[in-house]
Amino acid sequence: MIKRIGKYTVKFLDEPLISSFASVVGKLESEGPLKEGFDKIIYDSHASKNTFEEAESYLQQEALSLALSKWGGKAEDIDFVFAGDLLNQCTASSFGLKGFNIPYLGQYGACSTSAQNLIVAAIFVESKAAKTAATVTSSHFCSAERQFRFPLEYGGVRTPTAQKTVTGAAAFMVESAENPAKSSKSPLLCPKISAATAGKIVDLGVKDANNMGAAMAPAAADTLKTFFDDTGKLPSDYDMIFTGDLGEVGSDLLYELLGSAGYDIRNNHKDCGLMIYDMNSQDVHAGGSGCGCGACTLSAHILPKLSKSEYKKVLYMATGALLSSTSGTQGQTIPSVAHLIELKCPKG
Repeated sequence: MIKRIGKYTVKFLDEPLISSFASVVGKLESEGPLKEGFDKIIYDSHASKNTFEEAESYLQQEALSLALSKWGGKAEDIDFVFAGDLLNQCTASSFGLKGFNIPYLGQYGACSTSAQNLIVAAIFVESKAAKTAATVTSSHFCSAERQFRFPLEYGGVRTPTAQKTVTGAAAFMVESAENPAKSSKSPLLCPKISAATAGKIVDLGVKDANNMGAAMAPAAADTLKTFFDDTGKLPSDYDMIFTGDLGEVGSDLLYELLGSAGYDIRNNHKDCGLMIYDMNSQDVHAGGSGCGCGACTLSAHILPKLSKSEYKKVLYMATGALLSSTSGTQGQTIPSVAHLIELKCPKG
């Protein structure tokens, strides 16, 4: 059952489980602080494929295959797969997942796609439209640079506000607590999706494609404020509040915007873009970004800690800049969106 809370938030009364998760990342990501949490490392940016775009599709294939293996089932046991990426028409997802023969619903929320996927999957499971749903999300530094900024061969100098698009993919299995039949995990070990807030499109006029944090922070602030206003909860009610990829610039702006709305998250906020890389030793400028940034951090760090009850209750909010290669060259601003899910430990 799903219950509406406030204006834009839904509460999952049966609390769907995330019963399996896996992540696959590139070489630079494997050298960061979360290296022990990733399931597979691809050291070749081409992944032995002809193009970076094909390599990104391969990341999705491997992530879903690993999640299925850990789950203990097969592709035919999945009712739907929700997947998305940053490429035009989500081609990394469609080309990467076509061989699984699973009913496919492509999703696009830019870097907010991982949370959007999980919200839709949870609604399908909670409403009994699916017993089990899978979600997959990816990004690749080289394919993203070619599409949104400059091909690597151009040799352009990145500005201090620029963020490094994460090369990585993560997959998640979402199912009802009443139906973890295929899962090798006990339901008692699976984190729960307990609530969600879908964000509104927010645009404060930022045009710089090398400053994603500034473009996305207003959307993040709006969604968090909406969630707190809808539920009556406070930042202190959570062990941690994770944002997807605001980086240094966006995180500071988020604190300022939320502070003016009466909410202070400085003491229990972490940004996945500042967690996945070592900001002191790895040259990633303002932090990490991309669909794979939040998704891989969710798989490698957040969910394992929830599974072990090291975190009791957290918020995970992925943020996305809704620009395209066309809109940028036409001088358009960068609208953004942020989607949020509330996650609880198995005993929560």
